[in-house]
Amino acid sequence: MAVLTIRGLDEQTHARLRVEAARHGRSMEAEVRAILQDRFATPAAKYGLGTRIHERFTALGGMDIELPARSEQPRPAEFDS
Repeated sequence: MAVLTIRGLDEQTHARLRVEAARHGRSMEAEVRAILQDRFATPAAKYGLGTRIHERFTALGGMDIELPARSEQPRPAEFDS
């Protein structure tokens, strides 16, 4: 687990941090940890990859493409060399 020391923190910021920690019922260390986790957490994708691809091509008019009828059934790719 990493350790972080913060030097040179001004008194006003220190006091505000202490008040916020007390307001949330945590130690100052836990408050700083929560602030950093909120700030640097990886946001979850709002939609899946398929939805995002669909939205991108719909915006470009990609839904108006007429595809020809298939002449044969799809088959698996062959990777023999």
